[in-house]
Amino acid sequence: MPAYWLFKSEPEVFSIHDLKAAPGKKTSWEGIRNYQARNFLRDTVRMGDGVLFYHSNADPMGIAGTAVVVREAYPDHFALDPDHRYFDPDSSAVNPTWFMVDIRLQTVFPSVITREMLAKDPICSGMLVLRRGSRLSIQPVTPDEWQAVHQLLNT
Repeated sequence: MPAYWLFKSEPEVFSIHDLKAAPGKKTSWEGIRNYQARNFLRDTVRMGDGVLFYHSNADPMGIAGTAVVVREAYPDHFALDPDHRYFDPDSSAVNPTWFMVDIRLQTVFPSVITREMLAKDPICSGMLVLRRGSRLSIQPVTPDEWQAVHQLLNT
């Protein structure tokens, strides 16, 4: 049974439309530099898991669509490249600090499901993304929240 996740990205950095335009509608989800988010990617995210693609620092902020995990965690090679913005001098090929997964687009929503819509829904109102101070770029989503988000598409 798949698990569900919310992956955040600023649309100026990488949007759901960038994912749609990517070869095979697939990309690596790299650059995670928070230990808790890294642990989710490395230890818990699995192939076949569902992803809510969330546009952060946007107007409006919210869920723009869905994706599916198509490759489980592997070392984030960008951490080893001194010319890359995700370089980490403390990471090594022998003992990698950072990991990434690959995702493939499933659906681009016709409109963003905004934070306000989520907050008004009795099930979605408890989502981690709505909690004050919650800045994790990878967050678990319950099956009920996943279902409720999809029901919001029809309202």
